[in-house]
Amino acid sequence: MQYKQLELKKGIKLHTIKSDKFKTNLMSIFLTVKLDRNTVTNNALIPSVLRRGSKNMQTQEKINKELEELYGASFDCGLDKAGDNQVLKFYMETINDNYLPETNENILKISLEKLLELVFNPYLENNCFSKEYVEQEKTNLRNIIESKIDNKARYALDRCIEEMYKEEPFGLYKYGYVEDLDKINEKNLYDEYQKLIKNSKIDIFVTGNIDETIIEELKENENIKKLQDRKPEYISHKIEHTNKKEEKIVNESMDVTQGKLVIGLDINIDKEEDKYVVLMYNNILGGSATSKMFQNIREKEHLAYVANSMYFRHKNVIFINCGIEIENYEKTLNLTKQQLQDMKKGNFTDEDISNSKKGIIATIKGIEDEQDTMITYCFGQELSQTQVTLEKYKEIVENINKKQIVDIANKVDINTVYFLKN
Repeated sequence: MQYKQLELKKGIKLHTIKSDKFKTNLMSIFLTVKLDRNTVTNNALIPSVLRRGSKNMQTQEKINKELEELYGASFDCGLDKAGDNQVLKFYMETINDNYLPETNENILKISLEKLLELVFNPYLENNCFSKEYVEQEKTNLRNIIESKIDNKARYALDRCIEEMYKEEPFGLYKYGYVEDLDKINEKNLYDEYQKLIKNSKIDIFVTGNIDETIIEELKENENIKKLQDRKPEYISHKIEHTNKKEEKIVNESMDVTQGKLVIGLDINIDKEEDKYVVLMYNNILGGSATSKMFQNIREKEHLAYVANSMYFRHKNVIFINCGIEIENYEKTLNLTKQQLQDMKKGNFTDEDISNSKKGIIATIKGIEDEQDTMITYCFGQELSQTQVTLEKYKEIVENINKKQIVDIANKVDINTVYFLKN
């Protein structure tokens, strides 16, 4: 892939990823802002309201008709939490012009114009959002927030994050809070939208078999022209050194048949490059089917139905997850702590390291096989303000040695132990 970036205006970037592997173009717009308790619910609601209609496509029926005329283009939106940031995401995918009959139409240009209109030129009634759309989407968002308890594994992870980062933006739930919804109406939500468009970091990604003409087309787009320079209100993913804290134990009771154990681990590194070693450490600890957690706790001792770990690179934190019989809590916790100690002592093999490298490199190679994963990778680089090619990434992983992994292991400490039981 050929990746380039260009600052269209201060705080607004165009990212192009040229690849001839695909028959489609995927375009994305990401609006990134710092997570804030006062705005998190409003921001979570905005994408679903925007998708309901724009100035020239006032209904979903009209949007669907326009997409169908673009040879079945698709539009979607979503929400993510990236470190201490909330990211509003909008996507449009359409067939590449090279695979269409000869025509004067420029499907890529037209599709990008539609996407920009949906995000930056919404359908308004009386100079604010449609009351009907806002009320309907408030109900949908309420259902999403209230249903988070249905997935107990995800709920336990969210609760551990909440307890571990009580005083930090990362502790906030990305979809917001039910108690905020009654205060939101079509007027104040539109006011928040205007602040978002004015202050957020804006990243526009265009991927596929594209050329340089897309740059001029974007610069001349009316919705881009009306955007102003800004100093984006977001948090760059730089290393934050944390001092060792006293281990926190949190128990919560609910009507569950299976216990959910989540352990949050602090990682006290001081260099961005160390994150690659942390990735390797996590893979050996619990990030694969050959990991110590999977093999020792699930396969050998049969203490857990699920035993793994996840590295949240943007926040530089690892979470261990175990789904267990409730009476196995103490055994599982003690054996998990033993795995952490074994890592500190270097009690893992060269084969563990080799398997881990193979798994990570296979994942890296797969990045170029999907347009959305290419965008995700480049966006992660943008947020951390790093520029590492996939080839360099593979090279770094290949050269990681056991001493580096042990050094990282000795910078890992338990912050919070969360247990969901009956």
